[in-house]
Amino acid sequence: MILPIYIYGHPVLRKMCDPITQDYPELDSLIKNMFETMYHANGVGLAAPQVGKPIRLFVVDASPFAEEEPELGGFKKVFINAQITDRTGEEWSMDEGCLSIPGLTAPVVREDEITITYRDENWEEHTDTFKGYAARIIQHEYDHIEGVLFPERCAPLRRRMLNNKLKKISKGVFEKNYKYVLGK
Repeated sequence: MILPIYIYGHPVLRKMCDPITQDYPELDSLIKNMFETMYHANGVGLAAPQVGKPIRLFVVDASPFAEEEPELGGFKKVFINAQITDRTGEEWSMDEGCLSIPGLTAPVVREDEITITYRDENWEEHTDTFKGYAARIIQHEYDHIEGVLFPERCAPLRRRMLNNKLKKISKGVFEKNYKYVLGK
């Protein structure tokens, strides 16, 4: 089932998300619906707060970047109760966008390598290190469960330049072909 995506300005996007337990109601369905929603909206990642759930859950599929990084072919993962434990490597800038901030992209500097501890959809615990696009996508989605949106990662001047566009987006002035929920 395709879920509505919560848009910039909605308070759920600013919440520090809560960890969940293995018996979280209908977790398998939520994960399946999040992937379906993400694909429908042409995204490569989606965090639970973006569908109105303030919980530490996000999904990613970095396979669209496999042409540039072949190891990302089939890279599809679920992250539950994730904690980034290390950020290393060279910082690099890349334009990022967000399904909760439609029509807006801006350069964001992130580390090239991260180590993260998380549980997968089978509730198995992992500690993995990711590099390149995978690390960037995971950091972006991880920010969501921490209540942080990508414009906050932009340089101060860029943030000021984005303010008017962000205000318009929060009022529903944008074009998207997916269901969404505005803030109250």
